[in-house]
Amino acid sequence: MERAEVLSKLTVIFRRLFSNDSLALTNELTAKDVGGWDSLSHMLLITEIESAFSIKFKLKDLNKMKNVGDMIDIIIAKL
Repeated sequence: MERAEVLSKLTVIFRRLFSNDSLALTNELTAKDVGGWDSLSHMLLITEIESAFSIKFKLKDLNKMKNVGDMIDIIIAKL
């Protein structure tokens, strides 16, 4: 799967989860940049992503996710 495809799929998930149809994902986007992205919504986000991409993150994967770009890199590596 291409990076653009992953980004597109993630955008749908983020917009639905955070109820923000104008949310634009960038590689540098972090939880600080998105209203409502707290520890609980983060776990819901991870669960949604795992389901959508049919993957499972390990704890070390989650610790490496500093921004959306890192998240995309890890998703691509798992596909």
